[in-house]
Amino acid sequence: MNYIDPHIHMYSRVTDDYEKMALAGIRTVIEPSFWLGQQRTSSKTLIDYWEHIISFEHKRASEFGISHFCTISVNPKEANNVSLAEDSLKEIKNYLSRDTVVGIGEIGFDDITKQEEKVFTEQLLLAEELGIPVIIHTPHINKLEGTKKTLDLIKKHQITEKRVIVDHNTEETIELVLATEVMAGLSVYPHTKLTPIRAANILKKYGTDKILINSSADWGISDPLSVPKTAIQMEKDGFSKTDIEKVLYKNPLDFFKQSKNFKINA
Repeated sequence: MNYIDPHIHMYSRVTDDYEKMALAGIRTVIEPSFWLGQQRTSSKTLIDYWEHIISFEHKRASEFGISHFCTISVNPKEANNVSLAEDSLKEIKNYLSRDTVVGIGEIGFDDITKQEEKVFTEQLLLAEELGIPVIIHTPHINKLEGTKKTLDLIKKHQITEKRVIVDHNTEETIELVLATEVMAGLSVYPHTKLTPIRAANILKKYGTDKILINSSADWGISDPLSVPKTAIQMEKDGFSKTDIEKVLYKNPLDFFKQSKNFKINA
């Protein structure tokens, strides 16, 4: 079975990970912009990072037969740096038109500040203007509050819900998100998000419609094989091959096909 990992930060992974992912059946990845773990000194370093995930990671993945796409953004943590956010957003349109860019993300809330909301809203409106997908980060702390505010903003600004992923859901938020038309992301990141067992239990309870599984793997204790490992757990739990393929391949495929740049041999 082939898999898509719709949220993984390969910038922070070694090349051996690409080889392991290919051997495990991961054929396509989407890499959203994320916070690198320290404050940036200027917007130029963010723009250099965009260039890296647009170009270098695409090439590195292709050496192992993996199709690499990305989404770019001013992410929630960086949104609180006002000058960096403003300067970066002046340049972002130039990068959204690049061939391997399939949307805006990840955007959303971290500390749920007014400045985060401003930058979040500006990027939501830009995605709507361009008709491109969006990946939204929900905060690690006060996740329920952040998710409610996220869905309120989407509704307030009449954002096309079917082009939005609200990611990093847990048992606390999943029902709220599935009550809308957005896609619900489950991040299998065992120490701070979900384990394969918890993800499978959510799928048992809520079904396989409008749900994506991703690894969100980065420089933390995470696993770039979380998607195929979730497939193994789902099989143990009695899910059919059709349902496993739907969640781990067809759902992300159908979602990202909304971008004209998302071209793979499906």
